[in-house]
Amino acid sequence: MATIRIRDWTKQRLEELQEEESHSSHDSVIKSLLKDHELAQFANAATSSQQPEDADQLPEEKQFDDLTVFDELTNVDNGVLFLWCPNCGKEIAHLSVENPVGIPVYEMECQRCLTRLDQYAIVGIEIGYPIEQRLVDDTLQDDLKACVINYWDRKLEQLATEVTDDDIDLDHLVWQFGQYVHTFDWDWPTDVPVIGIEVGKTYRDEVSGDVLEVLERVTENRNELDSYRIRRYKSDVESPETEILGKESLMPLLFRRSLYIDEDEPEP
Repeated sequence: MATIRIRDWTKQRLEELQEEESHSSHDSVIKSLLKDHELAQFANAATSSQQPEDADQLPEEKQFDDLTVFDELTNVDNGVLFLWCPNCGKEIAHLSVENPVGIPVYEMECQRCLTRLDQYAIVGIEIGYPIEQRLVDDTLQDDLKACVINYWDRKLEQLATEVTDDDIDLDHLVWQFGQYVHTFDWDWPTDVPVIGIEVGKTYRDEVSGDVLEVLERVTENRNELDSYRIRRYKSDVESPETEILGKESLMPLLFRRSLYIDEDEPEP
């Protein structure tokens, strides 16, 4: 019988669904999910056919046309690309490139803020982007930040659903994104799923409805996600429970893009 390889947290989620929905096997779970997907596609197609031709189009996932994180650059207008640091908002280099762009790894240091950046954080600006106007409006750095956050959000969602290169260390990549957020001193937007958790903050899982209050870090890992002591508030349980949230449990929450910052204080 043919087999496929899946990640540990994917297997864990399949086992949870198997138990919750009383499936006889993982195969039964997958068939059920595929059926739901087909029904959703049919519903979307039916809805689209009923909409007028001049209906507003849904926005593309990528937030900016001429701002792109270096990792997902494939083609550059006129072969001219300006590289900018999202931390200090200054240009760090400009390149003449040939299409298609194919540079899998790229690292450099911003000479202004001395931040070490790689292809997951450097922003490429093409000539179609109105740099001068954004500088006058003092909104360029806001756009750089929004571009990077939008990319990280989509990147984690992509890695959760698509087959990836075995050379990509997902644990380290998520840890690296979190290190950038800390280095850049960014406040994470409340309308975007988080890419990590911090002590002293509270998060809501939009899938389960659980609220997680992060109490303390219990490990000090150098190149991977830490474990945390959290207080979990469940909607169907009167008293909160304290537990250790390790990376094996945290990674699925981050990759399914369901964990948001909760601005409401949990009730004691």
